Amino acid sequence: MMKLKKSKKTWLKYALIGLMVSAGCRAPIDRFSAWRDTKDIAYFQNFAHQIEYPDVASVQAFETAELAAPLALKNPSEVPAWDLSLQEAVASALRCSDVLRSIGGSVVQSPGTTNTVLDPGLIESNPLGGIEAALSQFDAQVSTRLFWQKNDRPVNRAATPPFDQLFAGALDQTTGNYINSISKTTAQGAQFSLNSSVFYDRNNNFGLAFPSSFVGFLEAQYRQPLMQGAGTTFNRIAGPNSPVGQYNGVLIARVNMDVSLADFERSVLTLVNDVETAYWELYFAYKDLDAKVIGRESSLKTWQRIHELQKVGARGGEADAEAQARSQYYLFDSQVNDALAGPRGLYQAEQQLRYLMGVAATDGRLIRPQELPLQAELQFDWYQALGDATQHRVEIRRQKWQIKKRELEMLAARLNRRARLDAVTTYRQRGLADHLFDSDNGLLQEIAQGNYQEWQAGLEWNYNVGLRQASAALRNAQLNLVRENSLLKEIELKISHDLSNAQRQISRSYAQVQTNFNRAEADRQQVEVLRNRYERGLININFLLQAQQSLASSTSSYHRSLSDYMLAIRDFHREKGSLLNYNQVQLTEAGYSGEAYRSAYERGRDFTPRDAGATVSIQPGTVTKGPYDPTSIGEGFTPMSVTESN
Repeated sequence: MMKLKKSKKTWLKYALIGLMVSAGCRAPIDRFSAWRDTKDIAYFQNFAHQIEYPDVASVQAFETAELAAPLALKNPSEVPAWDLSLQEAVASALRCSDVLRSIGGSVVQSPGTTNTVLDPGLIESNPLGGIEAALSQFDAQVSTRLFWQKNDRPVNRAATPPFDQLFAGALDQTTGNYINSISKTTAQGAQFSLNSSVFYDRNNNFGLAFPSSFVGFLEAQYRQPLMQGAGTTFNRIAGPNSPVGQYNGVLIARVNMDVSLADFERSVLTLVNDVETAYWELYFAYKDLDAKVIGRESSLKTWQRIHELQKVGARGGEADAEAQARSQYYLFDSQVNDALAGPRGLYQAEQQLRYLMGVAATDGRLIRPQELPLQAELQFDWYQALGDATQHRVEIRRQKWQIKKRELEMLAARLNRRARLDAVTTYRQRGLADHLFDSDNGLLQEIAQGNYQEWQAGLEWNYNVGLRQASAALRNAQLNLVRENSLLKEIELKISHDLSNAQRQISRSYAQVQTNFNRAEADRQQVEVLRNRYERGLININFLLQAQQSLASSTSSYHRSLSDYMLAIRDFHREKGSLLNYNQVQLTEAGYSGEAYRSAYERGRDFTPRDAGATVSIQPGTVTKGPYDPTSIGEGFTPMSVTESN
């Protein structure tokens, strides 16, 4: 019987191997041979190197039917105007910017490096380094295992009379193992665990009290680190049971979250800064176009007058004068075309503002700046502005969070430079029965009665002689802290230089406003005087044409200096750390608005996996002086609330 059973098993094994070779291995070998053969490269040409298109539906940010044809050389006065204030432009940019745009951004070429409003939520929900991931190290862990096993083994045992009837030729055994465990790590580094085990055994051995038995125990264990890994300070910074030099605790995760919020604020600052740049550049584009148009109309009148004089052969109608006036006209006409549709023209500037605002490229309207630049001189208190910059600049706060992080890491590294000494206690109650559940002789009843009790208490000592790795981690943490402090000092120095230059540019640009205004007025008077003198035949046409060019240039320069003056004021607020408050923008960690909840509810009714969104929840600060209040920078503004996600 044993030989027959063995033969059946052998044939079954061979049959399984043959089935695997014939069904599971032939196809990969054929495919390998197909592309391994250097004579046949069709696999590479037609399949392996084929460019494919992903099965992803396109998400359009606009309706194609709503777009109008791009404006090129059309007269702006014939296009319906969209009067827009700077505050409305900023509000639209913040409201429609899931992706925080910037002038010259490379979202098409490298979308992975583009900042979005979801970045803080991504940092918080990171399953490896987020706040919830750090807190999960203190979650209770539950483990359950249930296994059944059948053993049929030949035994190397001699059958000697009169005991040959007691020995079986093979071990016939059925076992079951049911293990439960629940453990919990505390903030002090202690570990509690409660374990239970039930082992069932039925076999054909002789001399057993029961043909089948249940053996089990209920165990409670407590382990408390006394040196390395002990205390709430270390475990909140590095996390329980963290390796030397790795810090993934709750406090580090919270600091990383605050750093991500600073990065988010910096991205919002960049967006607001660029919106204001585009707004005043559009204002200048309008004024520059007006100056070019006025110069073209003036040169056209001059050319027409000379042409009429040429027809009647009067003085002043010479051919060279007519050619010069005609050339001047076409020069202005070329400049008008560039000012209208060139790379720095009106339509390009308007489209750039549209992009930053998150609206369609063309909708049949033309944005027209509603606000006028300031013409009064502004003066700022240098020392107060410098103090605000060193306190409120987001780069300063971000670097201080980095310093706080390095301080925590150095503290954890110092605490980790100790030997490992754990106090361990174990208490266990055992039982043995032939039934699992029985009122008289069940395993659970045996364990509950506590007839068989065990306990263990002791200390575990683990010492890395020399503590070389822990000492290196401490030294590394100290150097990181010194580095971050050096960077903070350098950042403050650079900010003071940038703020000084920003204040200098305010004075320079305002002086340019006055100078260019006086220059434009002088050129305007010069054109009038030279036109009268030319009409009386007292001067050559060249003087009048040069004066017309100078008037167009000085008028454009005057409005350029006005735009530069507004941008210089913008730059000063940016360097001072008050740009958001200057534009009436406030970042908050408040809940979503009612409209956002209603929108989320409507989207949830038609939920698909592609429409799934993540809700960002930012907890109050840890190891901080309190919430940052951006309204403390200035007064007289009504903040506009902006959250991290729509």
